[in-house]
Amino acid sequence: MAQVELIMPKMGESVAEATIIKWLKKEGDKIAADETVLEIATDKVDSEIPSTAEGTIVKLLYNEGDVVQVGKAIAIISTDANASVAAPEVKTPVKAQADNLQKELATSAIAGSVTIEKNSPSGKFLSPLVRNIAKQEGISTPELEAISGTGMNGRITKNDILAYIPNKGKQANSPVTQVVKEAAAIVTETSHNKPSISINAGDEIIEMDRMRKLIADHMVMSVHTSPHVTSFVEADVTNIVLWRDKVKNNFEKREGEKLTFTPIFIEALVKAIKDFPMINVSLDGTKIIKRKNVNIGMAAALPSGNLIVPVIKNADTLNLVGITKQVNDLAGRARAGKLSPDDIQGGTYTISNVGSFGNLMGTPIINQPQVAIMAVGAIKKKPAVIETEHGDLIGIRHFMFLSHSYDHRVVDGSLGGQFVRRVADYLEQWDINREF
Repeated sequence: MAQVELIMPKMGESVAEATIIKWLKKEGDKIAADETVLEIATDKVDSEIPSTAEGTIVKLLYNEGDVVQVGKAIAIISTDANASVAAPEVKTPVKAQADNLQKELATSAIAGSVTIEKNSPSGKFLSPLVRNIAKQEGISTPELEAISGTGMNGRITKNDILAYIPNKGKQANSPVTQVVKEAAAIVTETSHNKPSISINAGDEIIEMDRMRKLIADHMVMSVHTSPHVTSFVEADVTNIVLWRDKVKNNFEKREGEKLTFTPIFIEALVKAIKDFPMINVSLDGTKIIKRKNVNIGMAAALPSGNLIVPVIKNADTLNLVGITKQVNDLAGRARAGKLSPDDIQGGTYTISNVGSFGNLMGTPIINQPQVAIMAVGAIKKKPAVIETEHGDLIGIRHFMFLSHSYDHRVVDGSLGGQFVRRVADYLEQWDINREF
């Protein structure tokens, strides 16, 4: 009887794991090749996983809600049409790991250890395996807060927690860890003091969808992680407005792409990042990770009202036409729900166009693990003083606000303020005679 492992497929260079949302088949079900077996989620992108063989589902190795590493077996399929669920189990390494995990969970229940939630007080996601190891080793939630994760978005992996265990006593007494523990304990204590909500007649209760829950958790985690500071600059973008009005029709005819303001803003942003590379960093405890690549995330609104942030990879290697094509492609696929998991990974800096909603400015929340984010406001006409060689004049100019929020742990007011000013300078110095 031939048996085949269904493997969690690779979904992009920077996607290391996925969460099982729903099994569409159960043990004993017949399955055709390429028929969908389950739905998975990576961050905000949902995908369907098809079967790689025709046969019978013999064993499901993970439950709904489990986080599974790419490359791991998630189900066993028998290619023998007469196979039954009662067939002998295949003890693959993954199956053995799943069995061990079930035994460990049972032991934890008997031991009556303290429950560890899947999301820590700061919003850090803790996988079932990590939570189970923590229970077995007596590692508290504040201690988990102190562990620096090497997984995606700072997530604690199995190796991280296993590496922590031998030094558990030493790390518990370190000054830095103690401060983190105390802060986490405060967060834990205050997180239970939620306001009481009264429900009145006529009120409608709406359950958050999965994406909104992810956004909520990510935003709370970001605010708990980074002390936010926001600097504002008003930029005169008259030359950009006039230049775009002049070239947009020819641009679309030649390139087959609509020219919006967003690629222009991103180009200026990339230039400023090259001038101030310490904006393009992440913070891991007391270690600053200076990013080599300049990957610009652009917040995009979905028809559902949720936000998603697709990423323009290596934006510093693209000209304005290349950036425009990337912006239009990602925005179009975001609206159509066709982004891949890799499309929203690896961002090093994010821009949000609040002007598209008619807002003058905003105070955006940092997209962790980045350390800064910029919001661009609506472009408005204003009377302004124009300096000429013949004296000052009053004229009508186009202005917009730039709002730069940054992590004050690593970005001081000087750097944060100079950076947003430099972006404004590049926008104001736009050559109205520029060729595209």
